[in-house]
Amino acid sequence: MGFTRVELESFRDATVPDLVEPGVRLLFVGINPGLWTAATGTPFARPGNRFWPALVEAGILPHAPAYSAPLGEADRRLVFDAGIGVSNLVARATARADELSRDELRAGASALALRVAAWNPRVVAVVGLTAYRQGFDRPKAVAGRQSEAIAGCETWVLPNPSGLNAHDTVATLAAAYAAPARAAGLIR
Repeated sequence: MGFTRVELESFRDATVPDLVEPGVRLLFVGINPGLWTAATGTPFARPGNRFWPALVEAGILPHAPAYSAPLGEADRRLVFDAGIGVSNLVARATARADELSRDELRAGASALALRVAAWNPRVVAVVGLTAYRQGFDRPKAVAGRQSEAIAGCETWVLPNPSGLNAHDTVATLAAAYAAPARAAGLIR
């Protein structure tokens, strides 16, 4: 499935529902949906995004879903049966996360805390250090497990899998993503 630039732009400011089911144990939180995600309705859908391949390499998923298209029921089951879910700090789709304002990130963090309280996952993993720092007003936060929880849930901050974050590879992302998965009891 491919899109022209014009087609993708038509999804600017669209929202994408959370990919969460009751009983989620590890909630991954992206910064906001990209235009590919908005076009497909699938989190981290842009070709070249390393989120799903990193989950496979970490042993969280047995194989990647067909993420560059809308997720079918079998792929949704794959995600849910693994005990994971996906949400975002900010709901509106943009081409780049740097199009979001600090106020949007802070409002998104407050709204996320309410959703996390309702879902009550064992672990929340925010993928994006700068967005976490701005959204949660923690300017000195570093990657890894955080001392502050979100809605009482253990919280981690991890590298963003976007291709714009070029210094991380699938292997380094997999290593980072495995740590909160172990904390959530999903892998050994």
